[in-house]
Amino acid sequence: MKTSDLEYELPAARIAVTPAEPRDSAKLLVVSRSDDSRVEHRSINDLPELLVSGDLMVYNTTRVLRARLVGTRSDTGGRVEGLYLSHAPTPMSQDRERWVVLLKGKRLRAGVVVELTGQLSDETNGESALGTVRLRLISSPSDQPGAWVVEVGSVPDGSGPPLERVGRTPLPPYILKARKDAGMLIDDSVDRARYQTTYAGVGESVAAPTAGLHFTPALLERLTARGVGRADIRLDVGTGTFRPVETENVEDHPMHSEWCEIGVGSARVVREAREGGRRVIAVGTTSARTLEAFAGNIESGADPSPLRGATRVLITPGHRWRCVDGMVTNFHLPRSTLLAMVGALFPGGVERVKELYRIAIEREYRFYSYGDAMLILP
Repeated sequence: MKTSDLEYELPAARIAVTPAEPRDSAKLLVVSRSDDSRVEHRSINDLPELLVSGDLMVYNTTRVLRARLVGTRSDTGGRVEGLYLSHAPTPMSQDRERWVVLLKGKRLRAGVVVELTGQLSDETNGESALGTVRLRLISSPSDQPGAWVVEVGSVPDGSGPPLERVGRTPLPPYILKARKDAGMLIDDSVDRARYQTTYAGVGESVAAPTAGLHFTPALLERLTARGVGRADIRLDVGTGTFRPVETENVEDHPMHSEWCEIGVGSARVVREAREGGRRVIAVGTTSARTLEAFAGNIESGADPSPLRGATRVLITPGHRWRCVDGMVTNFHLPRSTLLAMVGALFPGGVERVKELYRIAIEREYRFYSYGDAMLILP
């Protein structure tokens, strides 16, 4: 598949820079994989009416970290921005933790100290105040351009993990840019609440599984009352989700790795649904990717332990879906592997998806992470 096939034009006004309020009021474009004539304009709140008893929905319960870093150099006062990626091994002789982070700033080198400022809460008296956590640059991994291993300075007693205190919501760069261009100032506490699913558990994601952002506890209860089943998986969303495809052919794209897991109970529920001829609807591309990565294990039912590990599965048109019948998904960026995955659901491939996107643009749907959604039925 040519990467140029993943291009489409989107008016800037259609990029959502704030989420729908309330969550389940977002628009929902309802379509069918097998019937091109089915195109309905509904809302997320209508989902219980659009599904049938026995359907199974699969949710990604990962938690989004406060991974965005904004600070200043202690020597020059210059601004430094970055993104937390992971913990790094700490030498036995050291008691301070180390992180791997992406950093962007002028003339960064080993030894530079970056000061991050945020709210440091005091669990003793319930108060909070501004405080600083210092990062000292140690080394730059040769296999990760722009990444640094940093040593994390201590924080006041009782103030909690450093990242939770000084990290900010890792909104996609295009939202931050659009807000800046529009002169919008939104407190990070607002995004911290809304760029997180209501059912988030544990996880180390640096981006949200955005299709799940539309679900409220009340909507989940209505789906259960409708007889729609539920299975939970976990995929920790990485920075690669924003990386555009730059190779001439999509299949040559060096697909990023993401850690995922399916518990024994969820694997069994998915397998029983498939064997019983019931529809499995993935909530988001991350849920779909996890299901397809472990499809062989799920089908065999041979492994009595949780299924977990890193996946680099790249799903493009022509993929034979083994565990997914339908999907709830947001509208994705051009030249993205996510757009290619959605195209793989339709006999008409990405051209059918782009045709549906044109309809969505005409009907003023909002696109991308904070935008509206599609329900793709079998």
